[in-house]
Amino acid sequence: MNDPVLQKRIKDYVLKDVNDEKFVAQADPFWSKLRSTGTTLWLDTGDMEAAEQVWTSEMSALTTNNTLINKVIQKGIYDEYIKRSAEMVSSLPESKQVVELAFILNARHGIRLVQRFGVNVSVELHTDIAHDIDQIVGYGLRYHEICPEKFIIKVPYTSSGLIGARLLRERGVRINFTLGFSARQNVIAIHIARPDYLNVFLGRIGAYISDNGLGDGSWVGEKTVIETQKNIHRIAADSGIDTRLIAASLRHYDQLETLAGTDLYTIPPGVALQGRLNLEGTFESQLGSEYHPAVNADPVKSGVLKFWRVAPEMEKIAADLGKNLPANGSVIEKRFTDGGFPDLFPVMTETEKEYITSDGKIPLLKRWNERISVGQLAPDTLLNLAGLASFTTDQGELDSRIESMIS
Repeated sequence: MNDPVLQKRIKDYVLKDVNDEKFVAQADPFWSKLRSTGTTLWLDTGDMEAAEQVWTSEMSALTTNNTLINKVIQKGIYDEYIKRSAEMVSSLPESKQVVELAFILNARHGIRLVQRFGVNVSVELHTDIAHDIDQIVGYGLRYHEICPEKFIIKVPYTSSGLIGARLLRERGVRINFTLGFSARQNVIAIHIARPDYLNVFLGRIGAYISDNGLGDGSWVGEKTVIETQKNIHRIAADSGIDTRLIAASLRHYDQLETLAGTDLYTIPPGVALQGRLNLEGTFESQLGSEYHPAVNADPVKSGVLKFWRVAPEMEKIAADLGKNLPANGSVIEKRFTDGGFPDLFPVMTETEKEYITSDGKIPLLKRWNERISVGQLAPDTLLNLAGLASFTTDQGELDSRIESMIS
């Protein structure tokens, strides 16, 4: 949507009459001890009531995504706001109206979270624009203009997302580059996108291993986080690119201890509560730990090693692309495929895309074994594709609620 007058009107509307009372947070020695290991604490929710149950002054941000914001919207608390907002976008085609109203809702709720907790808030783009560089940049800049001091823009890991995130970063927009599942994906993102924050969604890595009978899932996510952190530190020392790693969406409170020292956690409120109840709070940095994942499959043939191994040849391609940023994502895809890494941005048939969506967040390995074994696909890529598909499903539910309000 390229109407500057309408964009200005929407910005003013989003910012108008936000009256959430500031939440007074107390300090907690438990979380202070964890902070002393070097780990910054973000809460992984957009639900104000859930956040208030565990929020302390040691926490410095909230992060939302398509799934989390959908849960908030489905409560019905914004139904009247949607109806009032619809008039402003009525001149747009219907599909554009829905995307625009979703942006309005994300921005409005983000502003309310900023006011309520007084901290940074990570806001996410609509999944429809994940492969559109111009719209990634356009909506990213609009979020930034609404709240430049506190909004951090989440851009998904796609070939277009790599370019869009870099262009936004060069314009001073803070970027949380999301849906990363391996050290190698994040090394690519560091060199090309150069974002403020990167992610390893470690819980889903463990679930992929256990659900597909490759092992019990233990230590695989932890190993991936630690090795990714080492690579981030190495690249920062070599190139000066300043990026921080998020151990994203912790699944179990034990991970508060086993990953202490990682740059940053995003913690679901339930995990935070269980950690506070069950751990003693004697945290020490684990960045020097050597975790040994329990995997009963061939780690090479199954592609499991690709969660934490980074091929130098692959990194060289990424570094070159970062120095000579291409104009479109297809160039990135071709460079990696021609360079011997077709599993990073694989071509998927329509049937395969349907399988990805129907499988949910954790892909069924039996569908993909053959392509993985010949190097055309990899577990980290599958999880990335499944993650974006899952977000798209949740975004669709949110969009449907908007449609029901304006039809």
